[in-house]
Amino acid sequence: MHAIELPVSINHQHQIVLQLPQTIQLQKAKVIVMYEDFETTNKPMKLGLFQGKIEMSDDFNEPLPDSFWLDGEL
Repeated sequence: MHAIELPVSINHQHQIVLQLPQTIQLQKAKVIVMYEDFETTNKPMKLGLFQGKIEMSDDFNEPLPDSFWLDGEL
């Protein structure tokens, strides 16, 4: 199975028209539509909601131990 990403627009009739590259052979295909909900994504962000509730450890910038990357296999 292969996947390609094509930019498209949804028209006023709620239709999407795709023009596939010539290199794709005639066969069955599955179409998955992913869309952005601009009504919820464009709301202004409220800053400071979790102020004082999150703490960063003093060793945050230190390298992680090998056991972290090797799932404790050392």
